[in-house]
Amino acid sequence: MAKKVLIVYAHQSSRSFNAAAKNIAVEVLTAQGCTVEVSDLYAMGFKATATAEDIKGDLKDAENFCYLDESKLAWEQGRLSDDITKEQSKLTEADLVIFQFPMYWFSVPGILKGWFDRVLTNGFAFSQEKPYILQTFKDKKAMLSFTTGSPESMFCTIGINGDINVTLWPLQNGILHYCGFQVLPPEVFWAPALTAAADRKKMLARWRTRLQDLLEEEPLSFTPLDRFDKETFQLKDEHISEEFGLSVGIHLSNPLPSQS
Repeated sequence: MAKKVLIVYAHQSSRSFNAAAKNIAVEVLTAQGCTVEVSDLYAMGFKATATAEDIKGDLKDAENFCYLDESKLAWEQGRLSDDITKEQSKLTEADLVIFQFPMYWFSVPGILKGWFDRVLTNGFAFSQEKPYILQTFKDKKAMLSFTTGSPESMFCTIGINGDINVTLWPLQNGILHYCGFQVLPPEVFWAPALTAAADRKKMLARWRTRLQDLLEEEPLSFTPLDRFDKETFQLKDEHISEEFGLSVGIHLSNPLPSQS
């Protein structure tokens, strides 16, 4: 059965390096028989702010509005705004999700942050009662593909920006892993705006090559949930010295995965 791929794309220009990376992904994955859909957030005019306008009908507590609670209730009752439900439908159908964006302030552009805030609704994408183990996305893979404004040398353990794995921790662990995705290693395009045209072509060529087998890649490993205490959510004493995978604490000084 053909795989379905969703590319959530966040760049304003169709002539950007990010656009080129997105277009190559569409081309290569389509050629493999995948059904590829692109959510072009800027072209869509996607609303980035999480507000009461996202909910149809009456609010449970308008005076003390809580987006987390109201959006969960609206999701359960089918009262979320149409733009949110459309993106959630795309997510439900996708086998692989690629987030393509330029790094802004060591994170994602505001419009993509808004997509995370609004689309990954409490109840649909995660559970406060059971963090990291909601089953909605357990068979889906997701990854970050992005450009930086600084060269790779600045994103290392002795670089002024620090370890890139720490920079990505809130996104890869705090969003994707938290929501239950299998997280593929990131594709990092190091400072294309500062590199020669020939080097930019090499970056895109490497991405094209990686895409050939992307769907078969093994995801990053994170510390298994059974290693944590169920009350404190801290590592059990017998597991503190063990290494399992990505972690702000135990991944420092380790190189990026080979794919990048």
